Amino acid sequence: MNYDQFLQSIQLKQLPKGISIYLTAMWYDGCEQWEKAHDCVDSLSDATACWVHAYLHRKEGDTWNADYWYNRAKKQRPAVSLQDEWVDIVKALL
Repeated sequence: MNYDQFLQSIQLKQLPKGISIYLTAMWYDGCEQWEKAHDCVDSLSDATACWVHAYLHRKEGDTWNADYWYNRAKKQRPAVSLQDEWVDIVKALL
């Protein structure tokens, strides 16, 4: 699956089969379903889950919590828009 196909699946509201839990979280976020996205990674503790989790809390506006998760992911909060970060994460995960 490439980035354009991922975007199309969001437009069609058809969750792609066989994608990772991390991409599933980003897919739900792309569909404006923050809670479902958060549920996907909330109980995971690996670096990728922490990165997605950080982004979600940044989007929520909870900067302190986002920074906690960025630290766990060994990343810094980016100085880009939420949309740009979403694209960066999705492309990295694909």
